[in-house]
This record gives sequence, C-alpha cells and structure tokens, in this order.
Amino acid sequence: MIGLTGLGRGLADLVLPPMAHDSREATQAAGLTADAWNRVAFLEDPVCDGCGAAFEYDGGDFASERCAACLASPYRFTRCRAACVYDDASRGLILKYKHGDQQQFAGLFARWLGRAAAPLIEQADAVVPVPLHPARLLARRFNQAAEIARPLARSARLDYLPDALQRTTRTASQGGRSARGRRLNVKSAFDLTETGARRVRGRRILLVDDVLTTGATAEACATALLDGGARAVDLAVIARVRTAREVPR
Repeated sequence: MIGLTGLGRGLADLVLPPMAHDSREATQAAGLTADAWNRVAFLEDPVCDGCGAAFEYDGGDFASERCAACLASPYRFTRCRAACVYDDASRGLILKYKHGDQQQFAGLFARWLGRAAAPLIEQADAVVPVPLHPARLLARRFNQAAEIARPLARSARLDYLPDALQRTTRTASQGGRSARGRRLNVKSAFDLTETGARRVRGRRILLVDDVLTTGATAEACATALLDGGARAVDLAVIARVRTAREVPR
C-alpha cells in the first residue's frame, strides 16, 4: 500500500509539478525555488549547544560546547537548535507563514527542524509548542508554533502536548523591545494547564517556537514547565537572530 501511494504521488508530481512555497514556479527543491533555497543561511555543526549560534570554526575535541554568553549566563532551557539564521532570506518566508496565513510553510519548517534539532529530538519525551493568547489565536486563526510542532512530534513518534502551556496574559508585541523589555513583557505570562501539570512531570520537553530573538519568551515558557516538574526543557526554533546572545557586561 505504501509503495502504491508513493507511486501515485510521484505520477501526480510529474503531471502537476508541486509549486514552490515562495513563488508560482514548479519546484523539486524541498518546497522552495532553487534561488530561495540557496539564500537561506542554514545552521550546521558546530553550533553552541545552549543557544544554537554558529561557531566560526570547529575547535576540536577540547573546545567548549557553549559560547561565552551561554557559559556566563545560561538560559533556563538546557539546549537550543535553530534551523537557520533569521535574516533577509528567511524573514520573508517566516512572516508569510506567521502573518500572511500561508500555512503551507508548516510542513517545510517542521522538516527543517527535524534535521536541525535531531540531537534534541532523540532525547525528548514530548513536544510542546509556545502558546498564543486566545485573543491573538482568534485573530490569527492558527498558532504558528503548534502547526510546526504537530508534524514534528508525529514524525518523531513523540507525545504532542498542545495544551500543556497557556498564555494567561495578552502581552504587547515583542517587536522593537530591548532584551530587558522583552523579559519584563512576558514575565509570568505563561502557566501550566491542568493537563500540563499531569503530563510534563519528570519528562524532557522539546519546546517549539518560530524565532529566537533574545530568548525571553522561551525562557518564560521553560520556567513554567520546569516549575511544573519537567526534568529538562530544550528549545527548537525555525530561525535565530545572529545577535540573540551577547556576553553580559
């Protein structure tokens, strides 16, 4: 049955080639045109285990697994992986998905995360998306983190817990805020639900979001999960800002 299904899909693609997510062109380049694919700055090892930032070179067996900023001031989540850098090439794709109601990007981004976050997925017990406030969910019609987390959990055969966390405060947009302003904006904005309180205790959670900017939102979510008894929390995001971490002064 699987063979017949795959054959049927292959024949359909020959007759009606799949369209690229970023244009009206037919594509075989994993959902993007070749030009768009080549411009995305995918993050490859070696990367910082704490924030997912790319190291300029491989320091060898005795090099630290973490950047100076993560050594000086670790996040509340234990580890992080990002599929790519958040820049001009990836920003447009992510914003089309997040604010343009182009949900076809969800499967593509889930595949990116499946590759980039493989070391985290291997040790995870369950996948939890960063939640939206109900009012924002109503306006946007879907939670972009949840639409990525669901296929990621399914492909990895992990428990998917979309209702483990809730956003109890409708915070203002994080855009344009300083790192401190972002932390204050989401402080105490997240809490465990009754379901979360039952299902995260003693488990290693993979938290999924779209972009890591300063880490404030992910830290607030990780704090709620850890306070609720999670054994550890790791973070997987589509993209991270290059300057997400700086050495504290």
